[in-house]
Amino acid sequence: MKELFTDMETVYLDNSSTTRQADEVTELIYEISRNEFGNPSSLHSIGFSAEKLVEAARKEFAVSIGADPSEVTFNSGGTEGDNTVLLEAARAKKHDGNRIVISAVEHPAVMESAAKLAHDGFDIVKVGTGSDGKVDMDELRDAVNDDTILVSVMTVNNETGAVMPVQEITEIAHSHGALMHTDAVQAYGKIDMSVYTSRMKGEGVDFITVSSHKIHGPKGVGALYQKKGSELPPFIVGGGQEKNRRSGTENVPGIAGFGKACSLAASCRDESYNRVSEARDYLLAGIRDRIPDVLVNSPEDGLPYVLNVSFLGTRGEVILHTLEQDGIFVSTGSACSSNKKGLSYVLSELGRAPKEIEAAIRFSFCRYNTVDEMDYVLDKVENAVKNFRRLGSFR
Repeated sequence: MKELFTDMETVYLDNSSTTRQADEVTELIYEISRNEFGNPSSLHSIGFSAEKLVEAARKEFAVSIGADPSEVTFNSGGTEGDNTVLLEAARAKKHDGNRIVISAVEHPAVMESAAKLAHDGFDIVKVGTGSDGKVDMDELRDAVNDDTILVSVMTVNNETGAVMPVQEITEIAHSHGALMHTDAVQAYGKIDMSVYTSRMKGEGVDFITVSSHKIHGPKGVGALYQKKGSELPPFIVGGGQEKNRRSGTENVPGIAGFGKACSLAASCRDESYNRVSEARDYLLAGIRDRIPDVLVNSPEDGLPYVLNVSFLGTRGEVILHTLEQDGIFVSTGSACSSNKKGLSYVLSELGRAPKEIEAAIRFSFCRYNTVDEMDYVLDKVENAVKNFRRLGSFR
């Protein structure tokens, strides 16, 4: 396979699933894996050297979200972070209430944790969205009451790019004494997260979960932000690493690589955002101009890194594999649930019909994508859709 992003015949547009690891990150991980093999908990100089790498990465991430390093715990990624917050907040706060409020379009890591809690007797309330994919705020206000112990709403939806009003939701949660968690896996590194950790008027969220591999860092690494005063019992127990918040020997090369990815993302965030916006807008305009009968599932004011489009009268899975033959890599939805049978519950929540959902393709962008690539993508998408509609199927 040709090297990604250096040949016009290979265009990777599945960045919401995972991103290409940045070269700078790969080089750092290699160097540390080779030379910094110490255990951060060891008392000798080799262990101390490894610990310094972990703490440098912790500071890098904390600074990027306007937090204190003491509020950051490293873990294996967004799924562990989401599980930690939901399951441990429920355990810690069960004497204060029984209700947990989530949106109906959360990531499976939140949905499955909530299902487990429902089985254990907690009152799980799923708040619907409007046709734009954003949480119905009237419904949310009705759902959050004085029996609510936790509200969990993602910052940016992974299938549509819809941006949720997290600050407003946080105010509602806190007004009823509930904790607030946001899964920021699709948002971190792309928008200013410091507004969500602000201490002004107490509106800052209590918990934020992120994943390294969504920002050109290594897989299997992530971070959990826990606001001071919002401590949770440890989800993984053992040797007491990470200040007793998450046991297990730290993945030093991975954490250091994550820290490097945080630094790179922060240094070019605005430039990347503008570049992605230009590419996304160009692709969307071309689709609307050249391909009839399309339904855009992403809101106009959504995060530009995600563009979800239904090419009516086609099957998204077939279009996906046709584009793959042309070196274009896209998705039909969330990679974390794509191997499961059934239609996207996110698009269903938007009111899309089964045939519209079946025809959906998600294009997701990163800072390496260019407008020039979009001309090639448009040609191939147009051909794939026309051929499917003409033949009925490629099979």
